[in-house]
Amino acid sequence: MKKKTIAIVDDDIYIGNMLEQLLNSEGYNTIRAYSGSEILMLVERKNIDLILLDLMLPGLSGEEVLSKLKNIPVIVISAKIDMDNKINLLLGGAIDYITKPFDNRELLARIVVAMRNHNVNNTILAYNGLVLDTAKVCAYVDDKQIKLTKTEYMILKALLENKSRVLSKNEIMYILEEVTPDIEESSLKTHIANLRSKLKKINGVDYIESVWGIGYKLKS
Repeated sequence: MKKKTIAIVDDDIYIGNMLEQLLNSEGYNTIRAYSGSEILMLVERKNIDLILLDLMLPGLSGEEVLSKLKNIPVIVISAKIDMDNKINLLLGGAIDYITKPFDNRELLARIVVAMRNHNVNNTILAYNGLVLDTAKVCAYVDDKQIKLTKTEYMILKALLENKSRVLSKNEIMYILEEVTPDIEESSLKTHIANLRSKLKKINGVDYIESVWGIGYKLKS
């Protein structure tokens, strides 16, 4: 099972080190950021499952960062949270908050709950190192993001949602009508070939199998 990645956003080196050690010991991958602008840059480049966000940051404040984050659960960790702050943070996009100092067990429990609640509404489709995040509309192979066209994305999503069976060419073309109204069998073949090439380029794995006379499926 793919490890979850948690970003620690705090300019306090001691607290950041403590959080990193705690999360690594629980089996999470961690990414460190020390300012608001740094975490905003990282979310564009990395596949991050949850953010632990301090409010007192150099440059952009935690509140400003929170307003710019989309589709990633954020737990605010700060010493300056009163009731008004808590309400504003939840309305501003935070999924939870915890005040410093905190109990490690409580923090870990809140992380589990935050990820579980987030995943109810945001689907992650995964297969053999290939991950499709439908909330972010992003695809990854071995944690490296792949740039796909809308048509390629829809094909990959359909294959991942039907991992156990062959999708006929007609089924795929019907799915693609929304983004590619004039799709034909010849152009479908080209889209599939381009998608296979992009995925294979990362780790050498050919994920898509052509089933002669029928359609396509993910290779078992």
